[in-house]
Amino acid sequence: MSYQLVIAEKPSVAMSYAKVLGATNRSDGYLEGNGYLVSWCIGHLVELAPPNAYGERYIKWSVADLPILPQKWQYLVSASTKKQFGILQDLMHRPDVESIVCAMDSGREGELIFRLVYQQAGCKKPFTRLWLSSMEENAIREGFAHLKPSTEYDALYNAALCRERADWMVGINASRLFSCLYNQPLAVGRVMTPVLAMTVVREAAIAAFVPEKFYTVDLELTSGCTASSRRIPEKSVAKNLLEACRKEMVATIQRITRKEKSENPPPLYDLTTLQRDANRLLGYSAQQTLDYVQSLYEKKLTTYPRTDSCYITDDDEEMLEELTEELEVFLGITPEDVDETVPRTRRTVNREEVTDHHAILPTRSMLQANLDALPKGEQNVLKLIIARTLMAVSKPFRYLETLLTTECAGEEFTAKGKEVLEEGWKAVERKVLADILNRKQELTALPNAAENECGILNAELKEGQTSPPKHFTEDTLLHAMETASADSMPEGVERQGIGTPATRAATIEKLVQKGFLERKGSKKTKVLLPTDKGKALITVMPEESQSPEMTADWETKLLQIERGEMEPETFMTEIKEMISSLVTTTEAVKGANALMKNKIIGVCPNCGANVVEREKGWFCDNKPCRFVLWKDNAFFKRLGKRLDSHVADKLLRDGRVRLKDCKSVKGKTYNATVLLATEADGRSKFSLEFEGGR
Repeated sequence: MSYQLVIAEKPSVAMSYAKVLGATNRSDGYLEGNGYLVSWCIGHLVELAPPNAYGERYIKWSVADLPILPQKWQYLVSASTKKQFGILQDLMHRPDVESIVCAMDSGREGELIFRLVYQQAGCKKPFTRLWLSSMEENAIREGFAHLKPSTEYDALYNAALCRERADWMVGINASRLFSCLYNQPLAVGRVMTPVLAMTVVREAAIAAFVPEKFYTVDLELTSGCTASSRRIPEKSVAKNLLEACRKEMVATIQRITRKEKSENPPPLYDLTTLQRDANRLLGYSAQQTLDYVQSLYEKKLTTYPRTDSCYITDDDEEMLEELTEELEVFLGITPEDVDETVPRTRRTVNREEVTDHHAILPTRSMLQANLDALPKGEQNVLKLIIARTLMAVSKPFRYLETLLTTECAGEEFTAKGKEVLEEGWKAVERKVLADILNRKQELTALPNAAENECGILNAELKEGQTSPPKHFTEDTLLHAMETASADSMPEGVERQGIGTPATRAATIEKLVQKGFLERKGSKKTKVLLPTDKGKALITVMPEESQSPEMTADWETKLLQIERGEMEPETFMTEIKEMISSLVTTTEAVKGANALMKNKIIGVCPNCGANVVEREKGWFCDNKPCRFVLWKDNAFFKRLGKRLDSHVADKLLRDGRVRLKDCKSVKGKTYNATVLLATEADGRSKFSLEFEGGR
């Protein structure tokens, strides 16, 4: 009997495939049955080798050894996933396996993961591609019935390979270069650095902002509304106007303008827009939202999440119409009158804007699922997707805007009012997202003014001031990443932004983990601020390395490679030339050492030198000394605690720190004091002192 080997990206997805295919017999690392072997990767099983694989001299960091530009790229199997790689390799070489199906996630990274495993395993057998937008059983069956030739995705693989190797070269060379120039470890990345630069520039603009006061005069009119003057910079001028109005106490109506306006429904969700809304409305980070929607996809409740399209194709329009009707029944929403001549789904259709995957949609399987059993985060994200789907096919929101212009004391005063004519998509938003939005009525109608004159009941002076730019939230930073360089890129360029929808969340998380950004604020509204370390890095980085234009240009070229419009070799040559130029022309910025100094938090208990904070811990600044307090500390982990900056400060200052609610191996809680001492060679040593002599 011959078999077809199916390789998924992760075990949970493999289980879904196996169920549909009838491969129900479990073995170590795969399932078997009905002519199929179904196995899986665990993330990136095969990774780019570190620099020392290309020569022992690269073990030590030295500017003299840069640039590192491999001629023949080397790969290795991750130690943590070596077992699963071995299983896949054995399966690929089984004599009864005739062909292979690449059933990874349908995107650039999924293609790369499979191909690297295939090549590292030395496999030569033919393979086809499974390309799905939904994990529903009928979609899986349809996908396996219409497998794609592998050659259709060669360009996608080339783009993924170029991205991986270019990022490696930039990261390795730039990080080593700047770390050596400033004598401390500095992580530099193609995407990370421009994003960090945007936050630093924003904070500099906030710090430099000088508010300007302005004044308005408000008139409370007998018609039942309040009319306001223009902004007046000088207080004396505003006060004179106030006194003049109080003397006249009558405003003449100049004109009343009524105009009907409408707001079209928002489009369906792509990943970035979903992440932005989830951050703005729910306080979720981009990574949290991605994790939630990925889980929903694997549970067959939503379609493929890592999409940059907010449209569907003509082929999907009938499906969306049927789904919409079922969702309305599911939620008990009565649709408004529909114009039968133009399908309500028509505005969601744009084949030109759909590349690999259409917009994120709920699935029909969702309608039969027990949604109450989902984690709260997944419930909320699913609710956003359902609401957006119904909003996108609803009528426009229509309202009447009235502008009243009056005159008093030679000055114009205006009042605005809005009146709802047809709620349209906002009715859906209100009904489905009531518990999330928690909004009051937004529109206030302007009373009718029948006379040519209105009496003034009251006149008062209001003081205001101009506002600085706002700190970045995850919502606004994602938007900035998505639109970066849009003004400076050539017309017709499709992808101006930094990164892709699939990678933006990881970029933000990496900046936080590396200590370049920090989240501050309430649980629901957190801002992203550059740390002193982040500001210092941007200060010393060459302008071209922090430019969003360069990174966006890369994204555009990767997209061209994906489409077969650019040769990979051309792109890689450009990258190598850029890196070589960076290494040969960059010098340490004079006076930057003061900026780049690590934060001193205390005195070394071993040698008396300063202890400074770095990425992985608190180190003695005296190089021969071996004292260090590691952030990822095994001793504190055993206590169920974390060695943070507060604890490190206490240990260095007092040699001890009291900890509450430590956890024993058996799960019991207790209070204890951790004592800090040093070994003969200077390394830190911890011991416990229990309360009550226990």
